[in-house]
Amino acid sequence: MTQPDSTVRLIRSDALTDTAPYAYAATTTGAARLVFLAGSCPLDAEGATVAPGDIAAQARQCLTNLTAALAAADATMRDVIYTRVLVATTAREDLVAAWTVVHDAFADHEVPSTLQGVTVLGYPDQLVEIEAVAALGL
Repeated sequence: MTQPDSTVRLIRSDALTDTAPYAYAATTTGAARLVFLAGSCPLDAEGATVAPGDIAAQARQCLTNLTAALAAADATMRDVIYTRVLVATTAREDLVAAWTVVHDAFADHEVPSTLQGVTVLGYPDQLVEIEAVAALGL
């Protein structure tokens, strides 16, 4: 679950399997300002795609960029209420490679998430993109 002072409340259901490494739903604990983040891409400061061909390294760069975007909105990873992880692949093991990095970064803040294989992403050599929504108390 989340920290007691967090605006985000993660919800698990006894009616659903407990093997999923994330909460099935999330809500805010009061009035909240939502922050919708653009898809975080594996780009460096110059706009180049990092680590072509390396899904885990690209996921880490996406998380670095996501953390910076959250900070610009006065938010942290603990404020995230939902993520979608997009991976340009048809192989389940590639999805798992990206998910493992994302799950580890969020630690015990296991927000509802969607992991999705796609055919192509926007930048040359891009394999991973992470979308997020955060909720901040008013």
